[in-house]
Amino acid sequence: MATNLRRRDGQTEALKQRAEQEGTSMHALLLRAVDDYLARTARQAVVRRTAKEQAAEWSELMERLK
Repeated sequence: MATNLRRRDGQTEALKQRAEQEGTSMHALLLRAVDDYLARTARQAVVRRTAKEQAAEWSELMERLK
């Protein structure tokens, strides 16, 4: 699937330089950035969900400890 990405001033040149440094393409760098974002936010969602579940499970004890 194709998507247009409008970059802010300076981003194109910075991406080009980084791609050259890493011996890859700007496209590959952008795909990696998207993958990294998706993985990071998925982990954050799991942590949030787990925290809510644990808070609910231990709420009675936490109230008694106050």
